[in-house]
Amino acid sequence: MAWLGVFPLLFQAFRVNYRRIWEQSFCRGRERDRRLTETVQASAQTDSKDAAYTAANSAESKKAVSTLILDVRTVTVMADYFVITGGQSSTQVRAIADAIDDDLGKLGLKARSIEGKQEGRWVLMDYGDVIVHILQDSERNKYKLEQFWNHALIVDRKEWLKEDDFNPNQET
Repeated sequence: MAWLGVFPLLFQAFRVNYRRIWEQSFCRGRERDRRLTETVQASAQTDSKDAAYTAANSAESKKAVSTLILDVRTVTVMADYFVITGGQSSTQVRAIADAIDDDLGKLGLKARSIEGKQEGRWVLMDYGDVIVHILQDSERNKYKLEQFWNHALIVDRKEWLKEDDFNPNQET
């Protein structure tokens, strides 16, 4: 029973060491985590905007029809931007999807999910903060995504279109 007298001493030593370790690492770690979170949140806004602009320009490089970027941050929490664009045929829709996936891959973004690419009528590409819809004209006229998300802000075409692709006579 004499060994029971050792436990209070061990507990006291452990408590002192634990408190010192906690104060040195955890408190400092929380401050570091807070600063890191603020940095990530500030850069995420820029990254999603750049990703949306890159996706739209990739679509335009494949002669997409009526490319549009919607800023949906005030409307939903599921994404920051929607890129809605169209193609004339299933082959063109798949080519647009491949170009967007390649260009966003160069930025280090990987699609969480790509749906409908096999059929090529409506391809949905989910990149987290950016969701890309590529539709054939018949699907676009049927589902009218622009009208469904009519509370979202439309990003001006001049803001995201690359200088060398800008054509003032083209429809938005």
